[in-house]
Parts: sequence; structure tokens; C-alpha cells
Amino acid sequence: MQEETPLIRPTDHEARKLARTLLRGARYGALAVLDPQTGFPLATRTLVGTDIDGSPVILISRLAAHTKALMADPRCSLLVGEPRKGDPLAWPRLTAPGIASPVEKGAPEEDVIRRRFLRRHPKAKLYASFEDFQFYKIELENAFLNGGFGKSYKILREDLLIRSPLTADLAINELHYLAQVAAIDPQLANLFANKYCAVKSYNWELSGMDASGLDLAHREHLVRIELEKAAQDIKGLIAEYKNMLMEIREN
Repeated sequence: MQEETPLIRPTDHEARKLARTLLRGARYGALAVLDPQTGFPLATRTLVGTDIDGSPVILISRLAAHTKALMADPRCSLLVGEPRKGDPLAWPRLTAPGIASPVEKGAPEEDVIRRRFLRRHPKAKLYASFEDFQFYKIELENAFLNGGFGKSYKILREDLLIRSPLTADLAINELHYLAQVAAIDPQLANLFANKYCAVKSYNWELSGMDASGLDLAHREHLVRIELEKAAQDIKGLIAEYKNMLMEIREN
């Protein structure tokens, strides 16, 4: 008798890295909430960003049905992972439940979130300052990764968050450090993007960075460069990118 394959595989380093990359590299996702009138799940598409600690961030209007649902019950779930050619079920995706909380307007935390979000979604500048729009930060619970057929994993919330003493420094000096990374090589963004992205194109830009990686943007495309582990200081983080660039040029 043939043994059945376990539905949930043991979570390894590669699964954790894939989960982080999917979440931090998402431009949009499906947001599921609970309708306060019917009790049924209500799903919508929403733009996705990340705070400097890796927590997902959304920008929503209080006039929308899903925002009213979150105000009544902050429990939600975010599905990220963009399929490409072929069977969409063959591509990895992450289901990340959590508690969505509004970010206080004008607070220092909102300044960081707004800056990072609008660099990822420049067109959102058209409405981000409207009175009815507000950022919500999702406090993650344990997540579920489907890496493709037969590749399912449980992902702990701690595996998705960025724990580094560099985080507070980056919240203040992210743009300054991005300029330092860009100064390593004028072609760094293009070389990284073409190495790690299925989209072969040029004119990529450094969109954002945190202690665990780098975000590259080109029109509607986003590439997440996820490091093996979070850097503990800016010197180590920049050295990591120099080593990656050297390896690309050598090959």
C-alpha cells in the first residue's frame, strides 16, 4: 500500500524565505474581511505595501464596504502571490491572517508608512491625502504558504517580521541609505532586477529597503531582493549588496 504524502510539509529555510519574499514583494493582494451585516466573508483587491518591520500595510477609504467591516471586526486575511503563465495553482501564494489597525494620521509612524507606500505606488498620491483614506497596518498571525502543488507549509508570524536593531535607523534614514546603495554602481538596480526577475527590462529604480532586503520598481513591476537573514547594521547591509553585485558581474 502506497503511503500518503503529508499535506503539510516541515517548514524549512527555503519555505520561510519564499513566504517573506511573497509578502514583501506584493504590489497588491486579496483582502478578506467579515461583513458585519451578514457574517459572510467579503473579499476585495487592495494595494499592498510594507512597514519597515515587514508588516503589511494597506490604504483604504472608510467609505468602502471592506473598511466598514474592519471597523466592526479588525480580523482579516491577506492573500498574496501573483501567478504567471500556465496553471495559476502551480504558482506559490501566501495566506496571511491578522488584525488590521488604523495608523494615526500625522504620526511619525504614518510618515514612514506613507513615504514607503507612495514610492511603491506612485499613482496612489492622487488620493492618499483624501480625508476618507487612511493607512491600516496588519498585525500578523501565523500564516499559510502554498508553494505549488504538494508544497504546503505553516509559517510563524515571527518568520515574517523583521527583527533587527537597524530597523529604527532605516525608518529615519531609508532614503539616504538607498542613495548609498545606488552609488555602488549606476547599473545596480538593472543588474539585480534582470538577475532575479522574469521581466527582462531596464530603467529599474530602487524603491525601498529594510534590514532584510531591497525593493526594485519599474512601471507596474516590482522585484523583491530578499536576503538570507536580516542585517544588523548598515555597513553589513551595504556590504551584502556589494558582494551580490560582484557575483553577478563575475558570472
